[in-house]
Amino acid sequence: MPKPPSPTPTRKTTRQATSAVAHTAPPPAPDDPLLGFAPVPHKQLRRNSITPDLQRAFIAHLAATGIVSEAARHIGKSMEAIYKLRQRPGAEGFRAAWDAAIDRGVARLESGALARAIAGEERLVVSAGQVLGTEIRHNEALTMFFLRHRLPKRYGKSAQEGAFEPGHPAYDALVERLRAEWVEEQNAERHSPEAIQMRNDFFLRLKAKWRDQWERELAAEASKRRVLGETR
Repeated sequence: MPKPPSPTPTRKTTRQATSAVAHTAPPPAPDDPLLGFAPVPHKQLRRNSITPDLQRAFIAHLAATGIVSEAARHIGKSMEAIYKLRQRPGAEGFRAAWDAAIDRGVARLESGALARAIAGEERLVVSAGQVLGTEIRHNEALTMFFLRHRLPKRYGKSAQEGAFEPGHPAYDALVERLRAEWVEEQNAERHSPEAIQMRNDFFLRLKAKWRDQWERELAAEASKRRVLGETR
């Protein structure tokens, strides 16, 4: 029995990790209605034709990843060829299956975002370039987005005293919190060993460039003086 595809590998540190919603789902089963579409017909199959089997493989991979370029690469076809196929006469079933596969990806995106809004995300706590530990942070903007759209009568603009905009206490508090989080993240990144090394490398290259230019100017000046001395 084939193993289901594993989630996208994560990296060593939390800040480098792949987004919680960027993962691959299991491909649809062969009897999934999504794959029962009428494939785009070909008058005469050629060596590079996108056959019905390739079309179903493309839709299956698109439903699993939600990314058109990856699905096209999976069947060894270019994006240009895939979009041309989508626009051909008789491609109605293929287009409908394409759109349905994208809808599945969007549903996973919403599910992952909702999970992040509820559970939060683990982030590194960094000070002076040193990792002190981790903490769970919640994205208040993401939380409010779901509340306002899922429960508009309770959390929508009409339910608030005044519009949720600059000047509203809740809005200003949210902006201030997000600003503080952004400043904290920027400071952590600025003092990370990687950032320090990048700055050091930049100034070393700049110093070498200035030294080379200065030496060239000195050489040119010395050559000019020699020429003037020979002509006198």
